[in-house]
Amino acid sequence: MIGQVIFIIILFAAIYLFSKNAGKIRRNILLGRDTDRSDHPGERWKTMLKVAFGQSKMVKRPLAAVMHFFIYVGFVIINLEVLEIMIDGVFGSHRVFSKVLGGLYGLLIGGFEILALLVLIACVVFLIRRNIIHLKRFSGVEMTSWPKSDANYILTIEILLMTAFLTMNAADHKLQLLNFGEYIKAGNFPVSHLLSPLLPDSARSLVMVERGCWWLHIIGILAFLNYLPYSKHFHILLAFPNTYYSNLNPKGKFTNMASVTNEVKAMLDPSFTPPAAEVSRFGAKDVTDLTWKNLMEAYTCTECGRCTSVCPANITGKLLSPRKIMMDTRDRITEVGKNIDAHGKDHDDGKALLDNYITREELWACTSCNACTEACPVNINPLEIITEMRRYLVMEEAQAPASLNNMFGNVENNGAPWKYAQADRANWMKQ
Repeated sequence: MIGQVIFIIILFAAIYLFSKNAGKIRRNILLGRDTDRSDHPGERWKTMLKVAFGQSKMVKRPLAAVMHFFIYVGFVIINLEVLEIMIDGVFGSHRVFSKVLGGLYGLLIGGFEILALLVLIACVVFLIRRNIIHLKRFSGVEMTSWPKSDANYILTIEILLMTAFLTMNAADHKLQLLNFGEYIKAGNFPVSHLLSPLLPDSARSLVMVERGCWWLHIIGILAFLNYLPYSKHFHILLAFPNTYYSNLNPKGKFTNMASVTNEVKAMLDPSFTPPAAEVSRFGAKDVTDLTWKNLMEAYTCTECGRCTSVCPANITGKLLSPRKIMMDTRDRITEVGKNIDAHGKDHDDGKALLDNYITREELWACTSCNACTEACPVNINPLEIITEMRRYLVMEEAQAPASLNNMFGNVENNGAPWKYAQADRANWMKQ
């Protein structure tokens, strides 16, 4: 009973803490401007099933895709076993599903073990790629000590969880062979039985190993759950809604501000009366000027670097890194959220996403090619943030590179980007 009470306390404490921290992230996301992403639900479900569940955009890098698939499927399926562990922990039972599932139980446990081994292998491969091979896309000015450590922490935790799971099963299997106590014969152990020779022969010692790994496994999972809100691995949860709310418009299609559109309509049609609308700012200077979808994408970013690795500006040595844009946005909205918690919602810390986090040089280095958006495995769109911040620079501050200012002037005066008289615009067709 003492063990059950302790387990229930830990379980409810873990759920409460996770709910509290996840609630703060939800609050932070909803600080963004409203945008409607409720259209075409059928297409949205199809996109989520294809991109998030089906991992369709991962296959562009086959090795990473296979390893990630092992971890993805392994964790999803193995964590079904967590339900049994929780029931056993609350009611003091042992392998409660074995009585319900019969022979199918052995097949499930055997499958869980094979998947656990594949997860272990994948995590080791990923650690090697990050820390020994040093793949270029895992480096960059934004990849400071914390992002690198975060990835290593997660991989290490996954290795420890799978090791605890397999060791627990190995001790359980050996106790079953001894017909000891409540350890009824249940399950197949194609992987963990290989660990049996490494374990003690004493039943008492085996029970200590089995119970120790049982507690380590479940507490590790609950700790991992509460680590997610502080980690890039929150994408485990947000990847699904993020892909569901993907931008279904063709890539490169820019949004129009209703207030600006109405002003143009009024200029062209004197009879048109623009509806009353309050415009606080053109474009985005800070994170609260972005949409909630932009902020959700910031929290969904996996920091995999696929976007930056295909960015032509970054490849040619310019300052822009689409990954940094997303990381800076996430860091800034998190900072805004902490300010709200400490000082109230009206607190102004005198900082903004523009200049304090993202420089103007980064913004104007973007070629708007959408390579980053195409490469992202969870449909994140850094270009939307860049475009909104550029819009602020041009429409609020009238700050743009000289080449663009020249173009704006030519369009205004000549009706074309080039410095020719309007009457000469079509001369090129005579050649």
